[in-house]
Amino acid sequence: MGFFILNHLLDSINWTKKMNKLKIAVQKSGRLNEDSMKLLKDIGISIDNGKDQLKASSRNFPVEVFYLRNGDIPQYLRDGVVDVAIIGENVLIEKGQDIKFVERLGFSKCRVCIAVPKSMEYTGIQDLNGKQIATSYPNTVNLFLKKNNVKAGLHIINGSV
Repeated sequence: MGFFILNHLLDSINWTKKMNKLKIAVQKSGRLNEDSMKLLKDIGISIDNGKDQLKASSRNFPVEVFYLRNGDIPQYLRDGVVDVAIIGENVLIEKGQDIKFVERLGFSKCRVCIAVPKSMEYTGIQDLNGKQIATSYPNTVNLFLKKNNVKAGLHIINGSV
């Protein structure tokens, strides 16, 4: 689902205000962490290893990196705790629809699939009309169903699935 760099309400930032350090949120662990840290390194930002910490400072730029749970990043942006973030599009769709993305970075793709029981005779997406779909990604599934003109109910599940 792509990869984004986000900014907390770009238009509302007071650019005349002196910023001591740029605060960047990245995923604490998982697929996005490695690519995010590589990106920062590739643009010359040296970060002291802080993966087991909440935040780490750059040795050569006025930058702090916050290592956060993916789902918590949108709220950190809204609250102004961080200035920008590197985050997956799936998190934006589910928890950050009010947050403006700046650029797709082109790495760390993900895919959401719909599975049906082996016993179900499945011929196409329209077979899901009237069915219940269990998901941890209700906004993503609703967008997909609407795009495909399918009316199905959702059963929201959380946690590791």
